[in-house]
Amino acid sequence: MVALPINRVTAGVDEVGRGPLAGPVVAAAVCLEPEIDWSELRDSKKLSPGRRVHLDEYIREYSFCWAIGSASVEEIDTLNIRNATHLAMQRAISALDPLPTKLLVDGNDLPPTEVPAEVIIGGDNKVPAIAAASIIAKVHRDQCLQALHKQYPAYGFDRHSGYPTPAHLACLARLGPTPAHRRSFAPVRAAIEQADLLI
Repeated sequence: MVALPINRVTAGVDEVGRGPLAGPVVAAAVCLEPEIDWSELRDSKKLSPGRRVHLDEYIREYSFCWAIGSASVEEIDTLNIRNATHLAMQRAISALDPLPTKLLVDGNDLPPTEVPAEVIIGGDNKVPAIAAASIIAKVHRDQCLQALHKQYPAYGFDRHSGYPTPAHLACLARLGPTPAHRRSFAPVRAAIEQADLLI
């Protein structure tokens, strides 16, 4: 982690779910409490599911403030994934109470915001507040996909979280898309076109 001083009015911002073919894109914004030891925070992708859940609970309880924002499949298809990701980030940032005075955003693409902001490539591996945001966004989105799995158990959303794995693509080809699939994404469009040819 970068040796940046933790400031309770500086929010780390990160998103999960840009690449999947189904489900929402989710963003989180977190302001950490400076007096707490956050040395265990890591990029959510480097943590086991159980460890993510444990840290998610810890962040929610002990951070200065946190918020989650999301954009729906319909918003993704209407706005495109980049703009929908920005919308999810804006929703998370605006839900913080109090509003931060600075944002540290993972990646290289800032959402439109009136709060002074800085992008940090690989920030979820470098900045504790961004790592915290990546963790709670990931846990929240995983819970969303578990709910989708209960609705559509044949698709395996509990295993691939909507990402285009071979098993998921095979389900799409065989069963067609669900309402939770992003119709603006090429593999989903191809599945729809294939189904239309069979009619």
